[in-house]
Amino acid sequence: MKNCLSILTIALLLVSCGEDKKPPVDPTVYGNTITSEELKDMLYTYASDEFEGRETGEPGQKKAVNYLKDQYKAMDIASPLSEDDYFQEVPLERQQVPNVEFSINGKKAAMFDDFISLGAVDTKTYTEDQIVYAGYGIHTSSYSDYKDLDVKGKFVLIKAGEPRNADSTFVTTGTKEDTKWSKGRSGRSAKKTAAEELGAKGVFIVDNAAYEYYRKIYKNYKDTNWPGRISLINKNGNMLYFLVNESLAKTLISDIETNATPKVIDAKIDVSVEKNATEVKSENVVALIEGTEKPEEFLVISSHLDHIGFTKDGQINNGADDDGSGTVALLEIAEAFKTAVKDGNGPKRSILFLHVTGEEKGLLGSKHYADNDPVFPLENTVANLNIDMIGRVDPKREGDRNYIYIIGSDRLSTDLHNISEAMNSKYANIALDYTYNDENDPNRYYNRSDHYNFAKHNIPIIFYFNGTHDDYHKPGDTPDKIEYDLLENRTRLVFYTAWEVANRDNRPVVDKADVK
Repeated sequence: MKNCLSILTIALLLVSCGEDKKPPVDPTVYGNTITSEELKDMLYTYASDEFEGRETGEPGQKKAVNYLKDQYKAMDIASPLSEDDYFQEVPLERQQVPNVEFSINGKKAAMFDDFISLGAVDTKTYTEDQIVYAGYGIHTSSYSDYKDLDVKGKFVLIKAGEPRNADSTFVTTGTKEDTKWSKGRSGRSAKKTAAEELGAKGVFIVDNAAYEYYRKIYKNYKDTNWPGRISLINKNGNMLYFLVNESLAKTLISDIETNATPKVIDAKIDVSVEKNATEVKSENVVALIEGTEKPEEFLVISSHLDHIGFTKDGQINNGADDDGSGTVALLEIAEAFKTAVKDGNGPKRSILFLHVTGEEKGLLGSKHYADNDPVFPLENTVANLNIDMIGRVDPKREGDRNYIYIIGSDRLSTDLHNISEAMNSKYANIALDYTYNDENDPNRYYNRSDHYNFAKHNIPIIFYFNGTHDDYHKPGDTPDKIEYDLLENRTRLVFYTAWEVANRDNRPVVDKADVK
């Protein structure tokens, strides 16, 4: 009799446990709420002439952020900031050409004759007794000109180009294909970023061709009262960034054409900068769905809300694809998750919907979020899925339109890459094209959208991108040219990937951290 009771007790416990365990949720129930009709309806508003091209800080951008706020309020998705405040203020300024005085060992150099000041600067006087020559200024995990140098808080001198082997292949890759370090503006940007991330307070890049090109442009800016470049106000100060001609550089390294050996140079450097800037008011838009089981862990899904405003002759750049497509995709994804919440199937992890400003001005809104003012701790951010242009077809893919470029999915996390592949195979069946995921992609798309500001903090990312087209940054980027069936399926792919990341037991493992 005792044995019978024991068996009955175990059976009842098993039935009870079975009743407590929820069956797995089918995410297609919610993914199917993402429709081309709703995407189209929103985009025809968001990329309309009324929004005036959504130029950062301008009236059209204000209309855009208020539209987004109204959408989230209508969906009953809360702000993480306060009840009615969906705006994260982003401190920006419009910088015109500054006044700069510069001398080496007491010999005065002349603006527009010997050097040009690029990028954001602060009113400040610098006096240093040394400058660090970093050769080509390249910094990777396999090759670095900074190997034996400490440049924190110092000025750095860098030359253009990239070292080659005797067979003309690049030292960094062993191939003859141009890398991000050897391509003009993108090469200079990569070198500046490397120096900045290593703590340099100023960079002087020696590039005669670039200097001659920009000297004329900046001289014209100075003479014609150019309205200026929008930059992020850095609370820690902005890094000094000069282009210098070879003649000036030779006063420090006489054989700089052939000498790429890094070293510290004793030289008295005096720089005086008078800033010329006005404040620009802009904001990111943030909304939050709180997790049911792991609310302290966050998945960030992002897109940029801005575009480039008017052309010089007054035409509106509507930016339907760039990034109206990503913006409305993010709204539809948010609505799908909110529908799941209403059904009692909310995500285990919290999801932050982040619409960033100033992407077109240099990833400024995402940089502010990641570097200066993360709404939630970056160490608790499990991944970033970034959507930037997913409504059109790259001319290179004509005739094979069911694709999306995937960038960065495997750069930091094999786990995230595998999730992406699995969710696509199971639900979306889109051709995932990794053409632009190559680390030596000369376009440097990995560095050119808002995911980068998360990736540089070793947060796993995926960047969804359809490639450029003839209407990129032109008035022809209008809602009637969006291919809404593709936009629907691509948006659903992001949703399913987000669903898995938000609901799986473990966060994506970072197994490829970029330690340089």
